[in-house]
Amino acid sequence: MSEIVIREIQSKDNQQIAEVIREVFVVDNYPKTGTAFADKQLDCMFETYNKPRAIYYVIENDGKIIGGAGVSQLENSQENTCELQKMYFLHEARGKGLGFKIIQMCLEKAKEFGFEKCYLETLPQMKTAQHLYIKSGFEYINAPMGNTAHTSCPVWMIKQLNSNT
Repeated sequence: MSEIVIREIQSKDNQQIAEVIREVFVVDNYPKTGTAFADKQLDCMFETYNKPRAIYYVIENDGKIIGGAGVSQLENSQENTCELQKMYFLHEARGKGLGFKIIQMCLEKAKEFGFEKCYLETLPQMKTAQHLYIKSGFEYINAPMGNTAHTSCPVWMIKQLNSNT
């Protein structure tokens, strides 16, 4: 890896980030239904996050997108809670501290946006990601929040956001 850049998504990134996310699901053999793989917004990520109180970051290595993550209002929730969404990395991007870094960037933005909590859903087999979430202050909860339609993601976590965390 030579020049790693983490930046906000642009419309030109839509196809590449969709391919990255789908590749992770295929290579790691994750469920395709009830997960981000089946989300209709996967092919229009720029447009999905191009709204108030939402942001999506891509990780680029020499012009090639190798991962990303974002935050947005938790769907179908009246609470002032955002969701950490679509955090996926190609194998070449893993183990380099990029996951922790992008989570911190997302949490900082969530605080700037005025959210009180950050929620996430993940797969049980995503143990490394869960380790990063715990390291970032997330805690496990016993039930899902909102209604994300991610029925294959039975691991739910939450983090309280305030100026001290």
